[in-house]
Amino acid sequence: MLKRFSISLEENLLEIFDNHIRARSYTNRSEAIRDLIRKAFVKKEWQADKEVMGVISLVYDHHQHKLQDKVTEVQHGYHHHIVSTTHVHMDHDNCLEVIIVRGKAREIQELSDKLVALRGIRDGHLAMSSTGRFLH
Repeated sequence: MLKRFSISLEENLLEIFDNHIRARSYTNRSEAIRDLIRKAFVKKEWQADKEVMGVISLVYDHHQHKLQDKVTEVQHGYHHHIVSTTHVHMDHDNCLEVIIVRGKAREIQELSDKLVALRGIRDGHLAMSSTGRFLH
């Protein structure tokens, strides 16, 4: 069941929000506000160390000495949190590894931090999410 409510915003803030909506191709303000609310509650779940899901993406030079072995070693230490991994060859030198993870937020963040900190990782990012069970 949908409920309607109204909000008041300064004109400048509304203009910034409308630009955000257009840039992300939302069809209306309501959907954009719903997404912002959902993101806030997902962030709260992560801060409360709840059971969460996420995606860790890594970009690295596969020629880096023993880097793939180190990435695998770290992953084995957290094998119970790894749902799936995908390895893609971006070009002759670079690889993208995407790791889908599930577990307590603190442990997932710890895994991500260890992987991103490995020497030779050119870019690393954790996209946080959750099941969203509480949002229905």
